[in-house]
This record gives sequence, structure tokens and C-alpha cells, in this order.
Amino acid sequence: MLKKLITCGLLVLSPLATADSLLLDGLDVASASSHSRPVRGTNMERVQADFGAPTSPQAAVGEPPISRWDYPNFTVYFEYDLVIHAVVNQ
Repeated sequence: MLKKLITCGLLVLSPLATADSLLLDGLDVASASSHSRPVRGTNMERVQADFGAPTSPQAAVGEPPISRWDYPNFTVYFEYDLVIHAVVNQ
């Protein structure tokens, strides 16, 4: 009897349980993925050879040392001298 009551309660209340949607206004995924940028594991020397000198290199901070190179269309993050992430600038 208790099992049936719980089942009925869940069936009645289940339409009330909804998921939230995350909307990112102004984010164009297609254009973000079309920008050429360094891939993870590329060393600093190769990034500079492929994309030129950064417009704004930031000194390494922390341990392990994390540095940042800013380019007009993207920003590259390095751990030691290897790319860990490259993101498109908004």
C-alpha cells in the first residue's frame, strides 16, 4: 500500500520537476571554432613561429608557472612552456 502511494505521488509530482536551461546570449559557437589557434601541448617557440609575437605577453605566476600571451583574436595560456588552453577573445 505504501509503495503504491509513493509511486502515485511521484507520478503526480514528476511534471513539476523541470530542468533549467543555460542560455549564452551573443555566443556564436560556429565563429569561435573557426578561428585558428594553438592546440594543447604546443610549445612557446612553435606558437610564436605559427602566430607571430603576442601583442601582450604576461609574465608567469604561481607554481607551476602559468603565463598568458594575448593575441588580437585569442589568448593562449601556458604551463611552463606548453599550451594548456587557447580561448577566443570576445
